Amino acid sequence: MKKILLFLTILILSGCTAVRINTSNIDTITNVILSKDNTLFNRIGKGYKYYVPRGVSYIDNNDYNDELYSDGDYYYLYIDVVSYYHNKKVDYEINKDAYYSKKIEMKEKSGYLEINKNNDKYLVEFMYNYAKIEALVDYDKINSVVLNASYILSTIKFNNNVIKLMLDQDYFVNKEEQYDIFTSKKVTNNYIEYLDQNE
Repeated sequence: MKKILLFLTILILSGCTAVRINTSNIDTITNVILSKDNTLFNRIGKGYKYYVPRGVSYIDNNDYNDELYSDGDYYYLYIDVVSYYHNKKVDYEINKDAYYSKKIEMKEKSGYLEINKNNDKYLVEFMYNYAKIEALVDYDKINSVVLNASYILSTIKFNNNVIKLMLDQDYFVNKEEQYDIFTSKKVTNNYIEYLDQNE
């Protein structure tokens, strides 16, 4: 009994709190998640890092395009390091013909969220913090995509030194030398032919 009381006291005094987000409203999802200071990360790319939330799987990377997967849907993440490096601002106008369209200005970062019906699915385009996520999903998965995308986009952190090095003109000069590890570079005589000639 004393152990249970001790455990409950520690739990109460430790200040553990759980915050529930109303995931039935897109505005609430984006406002709550994007306003948080998130320092989590579990993926590292060339000059950037970000957090992939639970339930989302990392599939592949091609330069600055990452492919993610969640609940039967693919998410395509594009990181725009050039715009980040040059501090380019997002120019977005509300699309009145879209299912959902919103310009986002939060914590000195900007972007937009636009959702359009595409046949029987919905194309979610979420751009924020010099990155963009696109996903083509069913209507009932729109909010979960927005939730996952909000977590991913809000956690993107850039490494200025690496990006500066990559965008430096000398970085792109080809200094590579091609090696084939499966081919011998050593010139050898054919030992069998040598034995045949001496017999």
